[in-house]
Amino acid sequence: MAKQRFRDVKQGKVTKPQNKQKSVQKRTYASSGKKLKAFLTDAFMLLMPIMYIVFYLVMGGREGFAAHKALGWLYILLPLVLVQSAFMFRTGQTPGYRAYELTLINDATGKKPPLFTILFRNFCAILSFFSFFGWILMFFRKDHKTLHDLLSGTAVVVKTA
Repeated sequence: MAKQRFRDVKQGKVTKPQNKQKSVQKRTYASSGKKLKAFLTDAFMLLMPIMYIVFYLVMGGREGFAAHKALGWLYILLPLVLVQSAFMFRTGQTPGYRAYELTLINDATGKKPPLFTILFRNFCAILSFFSFFGWILMFFRKDHKTLHDLLSGTAVVVKTA
C-alpha cells in the first residue's frame, strides 16, 4: 500500500479503512455482595434440607455421620450439585439467584449454558470451595468471576427484564 499524502486524506480523496468491530452487549456482572447473599439463601433453602435428610434419615443421626464423614459429605454434595444444576438448567437461576435477580449465562454467547457446562461448573464450585482460592478470586476481579466461572466459561449477571 502506497503512502498516502496528508492533503489527500484531509480533503477526503482517500478514505480510511473502517475498523469493523463486533457489537458487544454490555453486561452487568453480579457484585460479590449479591453473589454471597444468593449463596447463603441457597445454603438455607437447598443445602439444609439435604443435610437434614442425610444426617437423620440416611446416616441415623450425628453419630452415624461422624463415623462415616466422607460418605456423608458425598451423600450431601452430590444431590446438592444435581438440584442446583436442575434449577440452573431449567431457568438459569437457583432460588437464591432468583431472590437477588441474578442469572447464569454462557459468557461467550450471553445465553443460558448447556447442561454439561452447568454440571461442570457446579462440580468445580464444590472443588473450589475446598481450595478457598476459587471463591476469594471474585473479590479481586472487576467482573467478580470465581474460579469455577472461569473454568466453565460462564458468568453470573444481573437479570434484565
